Amino acid sequence: MKTAASYLRVIGFLIIAYLILEFTTKAGAMATLEQYPVIWIVVVLLLLFAISVEIIVAALRSILFRSLDTEGQKNYLEKEALEKDQQFAGIKKWYKKILGSKPMEKEGEIIMDHNYDGIRELDNSLPPWWVYLFYATILFAAVYLIRFEIFKDYDQVQEYEAAVAEAQLEIDEFKRNNKDLVNAETVELLTDPSDLNAGKAIFLEICVACHKADGGGGIGPNLTDEYWILGGGIKNVFNTIMEGGRDGKGMISWKSELSPGEMAQVGSYLLTLEGTTPAEPKAPEGEIWMDPDAPQQELPEQVVDTSATQLDSIN
Repeated sequence: MKTAASYLRVIGFLIIAYLILEFTTKAGAMATLEQYPVIWIVVVLLLLFAISVEIIVAALRSILFRSLDTEGQKNYLEKEALEKDQQFAGIKKWYKKILGSKPMEKEGEIIMDHNYDGIRELDNSLPPWWVYLFYATILFAAVYLIRFEIFKDYDQVQEYEAAVAEAQLEIDEFKRNNKDLVNAETVELLTDPSDLNAGKAIFLEICVACHKADGGGGIGPNLTDEYWILGGGIKNVFNTIMEGGRDGKGMISWKSELSPGEMAQVGSYLLTLEGTTPAEPKAPEGEIWMDPDAPQQELPEQVVDTSATQLDSIN
């Protein structure tokens, strides 16, 4: 089996077998070998099968060769040597062409007069692949100069901003497809109508008993005002839904009934109820919650100027 053709056949067979397994068993974004580790056993068995076939074929050829007479063996070896020389003949010819070197029998045509202790120098031309690559770099430089220095296509800042925007789109797409990969620290307010509609459906199914359909509050607190018992904002609301409210008298934990994605959806929806007017609003409970991440508002300049004027009048 110790021939290049044998190794290539085994590798090719293994690649084709794996691709067939990949396309026939893949059911998600994960690779087949990750999703179904048992496929490793199948791949190893296929590899052993391919190797066994090559060994058997080589053994049969050896038996047939030994069964030939001396003349037959000689003809077989000559034919095999001829086929070996013709194997990859096109690739070998192309390789010699791009190498651009003279064969040894023609080196006398390019030998120079320099002689260093019997060492002669050949006047070889540059390899064609190197010359073509050099020309390609000149062409690239010319196109680059015209595009970016003359026509001002875009600069590094614009390229960076475009890359960041593209990466953000990929992140948003990943979040849309993996809604359950969130927790109380990483959850973000959802604004997509599909998420809010899903959150509304969950709210109307499990939350109306305590908060009413319009969020005005019943057994549970009013969700339409700015007062919160355990803190507002999507992170606090998500944590309350996941872990439950105050011990003994608060809301139960919903982490066993709802997935993280569903908790983010219902939390985002109920935050949209703030500022609405329910039919029978319950009295406020808790304290007014201020978002610590919200930008602080600066005092108007006219207030500062008035204070300064009053100080001047006192003085």
